[in-house]
Amino acid sequence: MIAAVFDTNVVISGLLSPNGSNGRVLDAMVEGLCHPVVTDRILAEYKEVLCRPKFRFPMSKIHLLLDAIRTNAVYALYVPVIQADNLPDPDDLIFLEAAISLQVPIVTGNIKHFPRKAVGPIHICSPAAFLVRLSAK
Repeated sequence: MIAAVFDTNVVISGLLSPNGSNGRVLDAMVEGLCHPVVTDRILAEYKEVLCRPKFRFPMSKIHLLLDAIRTNAVYALYVPVIQADNLPDPDDLIFLEAAISLQVPIVTGNIKHFPRKAVGPIHICSPAAFLVRLSAK
């Protein structure tokens, strides 16, 4: 089973565009076809963004989604990142820490937010590329 860290933008875009790549990735997470790698901080980030008024997601849907993610999740231990100042968005550090902890890829719609000099050997891929990898398993 493939495990990966999923950036918040994948989760949000998956709900907003369920028929696109992000939506199919979100379905794979919820259906247990892959294991989302999470930490308490990642789950808190998901919840905070999902609850933003601009999205108007019903709380019941948010709770169901987070419960489904937790059910299929692998929890990563905290691993401090030395080159954190190389990330364009410091809020993305939680995703890099989780990926380093379990040596799994990060799936994101913002690949430029994870430059090679900051992520080292961690593979960064788009939702479409992740789906190709998932279908090959």
